[in-house]
Amino acid sequence: MKATRNPTANDFGKSDNRPFRNDAEKKAKSLKGSISRRLFLGKSLAMGAGTIGAGLLANASLASEISRPRPTPGPRPTPGRGGLTAGDAALLRFPAALELLEADFWIQYNELGGVQDNEVPGGTGNEAYTEAIEVLDEDMPVYIHDNTDDEITHHTFLNAYLESKGADPVNLDPFRTLMGSTATGVNPDLIGRRLTNLTQLTIDTSWWTRYRDDSHNPDLDPNFTFPQAVPTLGVNQHTAIPRTDADTTDANFLQAIANTAAFHFPTIEQGGNSLYPALALRATREEVLRILISIGPTETMHFQTWSDKAGNAPPLTAVDPVTGVSVTFPDLEVDDELLNKSLIMPEPCPFLDRSLPIVSIIRPTKTGGVAMSTLQFLTDMGLFIGQSQAFFALMTQLAHDADHARHGGG
Repeated sequence: MKATRNPTANDFGKSDNRPFRNDAEKKAKSLKGSISRRLFLGKSLAMGAGTIGAGLLANASLASEISRPRPTPGPRPTPGRGGLTAGDAALLRFPAALELLEADFWIQYNELGGVQDNEVPGGTGNEAYTEAIEVLDEDMPVYIHDNTDDEITHHTFLNAYLESKGADPVNLDPFRTLMGSTATGVNPDLIGRRLTNLTQLTIDTSWWTRYRDDSHNPDLDPNFTFPQAVPTLGVNQHTAIPRTDADTTDANFLQAIANTAAFHFPTIEQGGNSLYPALALRATREEVLRILISIGPTETMHFQTWSDKAGNAPPLTAVDPVTGVSVTFPDLEVDDELLNKSLIMPEPCPFLDRSLPIVSIIRPTKTGGVAMSTLQFLTDMGLFIGQSQAFFALMTQLAHDADHARHGGG
């Protein structure tokens, strides 16, 4: 049985919570400041998190931060058995943090719509929501459970490995402050103690067409706009879980909630699909490379499973009775190859150079600024609406460190 004490994207969406888009000069000054990493990491995080200044995030431009050239530091071994370079430790800490966040929202999904057992305990299930999820596939509760279990093992392993090498693990417990759902089925002990917000999501579904397009690759065409599979999910805010039992009383709206979850699942997993190989290219130690390329493909397995199930979302239009926001799920059983729900294998596309033949690959995998871009993607999604400035400061620091790790460097 896995412990749930520490449960826990390479695109850009939109939300009302955008603390990363600010002034470059203040960002640079704050990143050069004397904030100790141990204020953020390990057990001392609980004491330091509440006092972290908001200046780290004030008026920072993400694009400027990613593009600004920086000197490459020399190797700095981390103390401990077998030691890690500072860069390799950073390459593991950032995904450890993301896996904690990922496990957090998967646990919320499992409590309401997954299998309840000793592997992923805590919830009792919500019958109405589960039935709406099962419209897409009768095995959805099993898949939700197994995905949740996987993410818990990922952050548990990554933190344990870091500690085994004398490096700081990641602890996000001080940031478990978000409300989450109060509907029947959730773990009452975790109400108000969530890391992530599943009730105000803005979901970028351009990955759907990106993996069906044989002419464009975001690594080669960074300015190309891939069409959205579900355009209305990409604007406004939508809930992917019933916020209260009131959300389960209208069958059409409840199905829209389940459909939103169905597209949120692969949207999240395609991010890890790209993140792990991009980070792996920066690793110095062979064992760190092995970890990254061993966990990454499991995210790909999750992504393909969920992209298949999302195509089964029944066409409908619904209006959120609380916010008044409308969402429309189109029929994706169409002849258009960019939208056809049956085409779940990655279409070949250009890679490295357009003079080479197209090839079926994960995309994107370019490493420049990948961690900060992933963090921006998740933030724009609305996943962190309600989180503190200290939380964003921590995540920015972890992403910055990972982006500036270099193969053979510190």
